[in-house]
Amino acid sequence: MSSTEDLPASASASTSKSGSDRAETLPAAPQQAAHVTVNVIDTREGYLDAVAKIAGGNGPIAIDAERASGFRYSQRAYLIQIFRRGAGTFLFDPPAVGSFSELNDAIKNEEWILHAASQDLTCLREVGLDPTRLFDTELGARLAGIPRVGLGTVVEELLGIHLAKEFSAADWSTRPLPQAWLVYAALDVELLVDLREAMGRMLDESGKTDIAQQEFDSVLTRDFRPVREQPWRRLSGLHSVKGMRNLAVARELWQARDDFARDTDTAPGRLVPDTALVAAARALPATKRDLVAMKEFTGRASRSQIDRWWDAIQAGLTTTDMPVLRPTGESIPPPRAWPDKNPAADRRLKAARAAVIARSEALNIPVENLLTPELLRRISWAPPANVDLASIRESLSEMGAREWQLDATAQVILDSFVEANAFVEASQTNEEPSEAGS
Repeated sequence: MSSTEDLPASASASTSKSGSDRAETLPAAPQQAAHVTVNVIDTREGYLDAVAKIAGGNGPIAIDAERASGFRYSQRAYLIQIFRRGAGTFLFDPPAVGSFSELNDAIKNEEWILHAASQDLTCLREVGLDPTRLFDTELGARLAGIPRVGLGTVVEELLGIHLAKEFSAADWSTRPLPQAWLVYAALDVELLVDLREAMGRMLDESGKTDIAQQEFDSVLTRDFRPVREQPWRRLSGLHSVKGMRNLAVARELWQARDDFARDTDTAPGRLVPDTALVAAARALPATKRDLVAMKEFTGRASRSQIDRWWDAIQAGLTTTDMPVLRPTGESIPPPRAWPDKNPAADRRLKAARAAVIARSEALNIPVENLLTPELLRRISWAPPANVDLASIRESLSEMGAREWQLDATAQVILDSFVEANAFVEASQTNEEPSEAGS
């Protein structure tokens, strides 16, 4: 455990200077300074002692979590980092600690600072950590108009501190964790409070504080666990698999791999990559020997689990539960198909998209944050029966748009729809005489 009330030397640069002052005084290539030794809390006794110290600190809670994405099947946290002024920095081993309910009780009413909270809230909630107040520095950076919003880039932009990020894709289930990784993890939270203060000033100066709060509040209400129907259809390269029987084999291979990955807590792609499963589904090998001989069927478990994969192929070849070639549902078609399927909707979308892009540039907010592209597609495809400002706002609100997004986009969307509808009606009117005379 690293428990110091002052930030390490690598986080000692001033945060009070303007952008122009920073450009004059900061070195061209700032270097990260040395950090004190960091230890991990991996006992209940140490955890409860840390809870008391954190509760006795002051100000918001900076928090981060490290997972083992790309290495493990689960998305659980393998390290949780917390920093609070007056308390220090604390790194926890979640599998060893277990429940964090006591810590949650101690800090649940405080503001929590996370960078890209949508990535960490699920694994934090799994161990009992669930904030009621949030400041998301990644989302705040987007709203502030900062072009690159990775933590290292934003820290260097606003605080003038170089933050090395070379361990972001490491296998955090490794035990023991190397000291260099722990220093990296500690710095991720030790700078967040200063970053939040600098970003808060930026948002306030640009009149975006209320907008940011609406976005932060929205993040707290969302469930970020993916829920997908027929997840096997997300196999990379599945579009190259033709025929229902081949698709059935692809489905069974995906399911066999997913079951094995879950049982061994291994990322599926590390066992057998998507390309190998798709190759087998396309080839439909006649025998197990043929499957073994396939050069495209690769992966560290491709041969050690050959019986598993062969059984899956046999299941796909004999099943009567055949998948459809193209699943039907309530989802709207891709925009490239709109000119043929729904020309009026295509006209609405193109007009509204251009208007929303112009609005995002005027507000210096990324267009995807100003209004989710999916929402714009949905309302363009199926607008309200009576298109007016109230109905546009109501439809977008029902889809999940926040109040500030309605204020910023509803009128320009309405204007675009009116213009597009007028164009379509005029085109139809011009076509009528020629049709009558033909």
